Amino acid sequence: MISLENQLLIAMPTLDDSYFNKTVTYICEHNEEGAMGLIINLPINITLSDLLKQIEPDEGKASDKANSNESSDLTDKATTDITNSLEQLVLTGGPLAQQRGFVLHSSQSGWTSSLVLSKELMITTSKDILLALGTEKAPEKFMVTLGYAGWGPGQLEQELKANSWLTTPADNDIIFNTPIEMRWKKATEKLGIDLAHLSSDIGHA
Repeated sequence: MISLENQLLIAMPTLDDSYFNKTVTYICEHNEEGAMGLIINLPINITLSDLLKQIEPDEGKASDKANSNESSDLTDKATTDITNSLEQLVLTGGPLAQQRGFVLHSSQSGWTSSLVLSKELMITTSKDILLALGTEKAPEKFMVTLGYAGWGPGQLEQELKANSWLTTPADNDIIFNTPIEMRWKKATEKLGIDLAHLSSDIGHA
């Protein structure tokens, strides 16, 4: 089998599933036992700052850390970057385990429970990274999702054969720098395809 790890899975306009409509999913794992990924363009109406306050009301006031002594030696720009990073929206990573947090981030070792995805990306699920977000200890780039998307053995392969998805290599610019609402469009543009015209032409390319 061909593993789709470290690929972006782009939902086709014809995908008959309202949940995954126009989604882009980063595939973290894909093997004979199935696949696991994080949707990177389905925001929840909650900021990372608010989520951290819910997780750790006393210790996790990360929005205040940017103004504390902990960051007093940072430059104004660094302080602003930290504050802005906490205003990003939390994402729905998928329909499974939606009470569980996943942090997709630029490579940085030292966390309790992490998986290396590529030379540039890691996924961490331990609480220690959540409490570090909003401080100078946080990874340079990160996003937080609640839940994940999963496929059983052979399921993703069948959906690909059914023209439900297209794939393209992961692109950190799309993952971290592109506005959430533009990620599907940006990912499709990487393929050089105008998906707006594909719905009536499926199977006739």
